[in-house]
Amino acid sequence: MRVREGRGWSRPRGGSRKFDTAPRPWVGGGSRRQKGPWLYLAPALIVLGSLLVYPIYQLGLISLFQYTQAQVSGGEPTTFEGFGNYAEVFGDSQFWQVLLATVVFAAACVVSTLGVGCALAVLLTRVRAVPRLALMLAALGAWATPAVTGSTVWLFLFDADFGPVNRVLGLGDHSWTYGRFSAFFLVLLEVVWCSFPFVMVTVYAGIRAVPGEVLEAAALDGASHWRIWRSVLAPMLRPILVVVTIQSVIWDFKVFTQIYVMTNGGGIAGQNLVLNVYAYQQAFASSQYGLGSAIGIVMLLILLAVTLVYLRLLRRQGEEL
Repeated sequence: MRVREGRGWSRPRGGSRKFDTAPRPWVGGGSRRQKGPWLYLAPALIVLGSLLVYPIYQLGLISLFQYTQAQVSGGEPTTFEGFGNYAEVFGDSQFWQVLLATVVFAAACVVSTLGVGCALAVLLTRVRAVPRLALMLAALGAWATPAVTGSTVWLFLFDADFGPVNRVLGLGDHSWTYGRFSAFFLVLLEVVWCSFPFVMVTVYAGIRAVPGEVLEAAALDGASHWRIWRSVLAPMLRPILVVVTIQSVIWDFKVFTQIYVMTNGGGIAGQNLVLNVYAYQQAFASSQYGLGSAIGIVMLLILLAVTLVYLRLLRRQGEEL
């Protein structure tokens, strides 16, 4: 038998070629190594680390010190307080009132956003192409509008002197931002207006992925539109609804611009404060940077807990996403 080395095949005596499937060592004597995914993720991780990790570290560090305008200007030395700022935050009754208002306001925004977004997503599946395109463009326009611009437009619409809403409803010079609940309601409308497009587009994409035979069978069985949504679409869209719900919770819990612009920094006597605006007032209006940083860390931990729940739900629903 004549064997040729390095060709990958051998010639037996009968004259036919027989391929050699034996593994060959890697050239150079080393073994073949695959590059790990972390090497490809390194540039993104470096950017995220520089933009997120270091500021969070500084925020946590400042929250452990007495850091006011006197320390910033160098007039007084920085004093280590440990968890003194956190004790002051948790011992302040206003913090708990603001936290409760933030949770209730965020919950109302999430429920309203999901309701409007899901209803319009179903509507998109039942209208023709031209109205569907017009609704899509209008919704994406609301989504792309900056929060400051949208808040200013909504303030003009509900203005006590020149707003068209009071004229249409016959409310005269009624001030929507004077009362606590009416001001929160006005901000809720603006938050829903700029947030529902994400829910609408996401849920609409999920509905389009549902087989049409399933919906036709439900309609032939005499199911109403509400029954089709509750018994057919909602269970099939559960992973998507989990995603939009948790993301809406995170977004609405840390609302700042709409509250600050539309209530002029938190309303009369702070009646419309939420945690983000409250932390801003403590840090910059009162120059209590350590106290404001402690509130920021508390918000971070709350949102981190929500995010962990979100990731856990995604992991459970991973096969359906």
